[in-house]
Amino acid sequence: MQTDREERMGTERIGKLMLAMAIPSVIAQVINILYSIVDRIYIGHIQGVGMEALTGVGVTFPVITLISAFSAFAGAGGAPLAAIWLGKGDRKRAERILGNGVTMLLFFTVALMVVFYAFGRPLLYVFGASDATIGYALDYINIYLMGTVFVELALGLNAFIISQGQARTAMLAVLIGAVANIVLDPVFIFVFHMGVKGAARATVISQALSALWTVGFLVSKKSSLTIRWEAMKPDFHVIGSVMGLGVSPFIMRATESLISIVLNSGLQRYGGDIYVGSLTIMQSVMQMYSAPLGGFTQGIQPIISYNFGAGKFDRVKKLYRSMIAVSFLFAAGATLLVMIFPAFFAGMFTNDQALIDLVAQMMPIFMCGMLIFGLQQGIQPTFLALGQAKISLFIATFRKVILLVPLALILPLKFGVMGIYYAEPISDFTSATVAVILFLTHIKKIVSRETLEKIG
Repeated sequence: MQTDREERMGTERIGKLMLAMAIPSVIAQVINILYSIVDRIYIGHIQGVGMEALTGVGVTFPVITLISAFSAFAGAGGAPLAAIWLGKGDRKRAERILGNGVTMLLFFTVALMVVFYAFGRPLLYVFGASDATIGYALDYINIYLMGTVFVELALGLNAFIISQGQARTAMLAVLIGAVANIVLDPVFIFVFHMGVKGAARATVISQALSALWTVGFLVSKKSSLTIRWEAMKPDFHVIGSVMGLGVSPFIMRATESLISIVLNSGLQRYGGDIYVGSLTIMQSVMQMYSAPLGGFTQGIQPIISYNFGAGKFDRVKKLYRSMIAVSFLFAAGATLLVMIFPAFFAGMFTNDQALIDLVAQMMPIFMCGMLIFGLQQGIQPTFLALGQAKISLFIATFRKVILLVPLALILPLKFGVMGIYYAEPISDFTSATVAVILFLTHIKKIVSRETLEKIG
């Protein structure tokens, strides 16, 4: 039997429903990004060593991104499938997807901790650390890894709460951890003089609180999808379906790790620590406005999936058209703001005037591709919500693996360090254009009864 919240996804007025689902998800994503943003703001202002400490923490970004990528493998892959099966009226199968998602997250936790504790130091040098910054990088990541299980469960399972129409509950799970992190960060860093180690400890404690809230809800009677021991038994057909859909968001995030490695190492080679520090700031600023956009699409995705599963194609079309339009307009507006006031945003993360000046010079170049990239940010989750793993995967790999990584390696040969900054906007413009073409040529066939019957 459908719950009221689930039924509402198929019957309530589109505009009202989008607001109800998107606003809590946007707030949750904004709050969630505060984990890393607040860490970097406080770390960048540590007296005397702020620039080196910020750069050191910045080179851990590939590790942190990869950990979150594996949470997306299970969460972003499983939640749309669970929503589709809820739309079809099969709650038992939806709960089996959730249970196997938990099993996958626990397996990923063990594997990631083993790899990064064993090879952390040499990997961080590859990721762009120098002798001046490696100590800060190790101090941060060795403590952060202790909380891997909390990161996996908090991020991976939150999507399953949203998939059943409980966006506010999902928001609260993130809010609890983020508020704790904002409070604990300055206490540990400045009051107890723990520096970078204090920032990492604050993050682990905060993620633990979020994970406990998330798991607690999903085993309670308040959740219409509950974690059950019997559903956690590995079902390789279910795991295959989750991984088939989850590979796209996984690669989207995992390739962010690859991009950071290529960009950081190139900036270290052609420029030095200050250029690596500039990338840390620019990526942080980009996260500040991509997080609410990601929250918006995450909130709308389950509504699209549910209505697609229920065969309500007119509602599906209205939903994805609105999602793409809002994504484009928001990304373009936020990008313009950053390009006009780059020094202001740089000053949020550092007091070092040389670093602020460098970011002010490079930010408008680095960010300008985002003026149209909002189109892709709306199109890709549309394909994901409709169960189209192959197209979503291609879009994810095209921008980052086929375009950005080779350009970041080739352009510096002619333009030096500037070539690395040029690679980002060229990739953004090109991939957004290709995403639009794929959408216009495929969407009509995808939103059909024939395609729905093939999803299983």
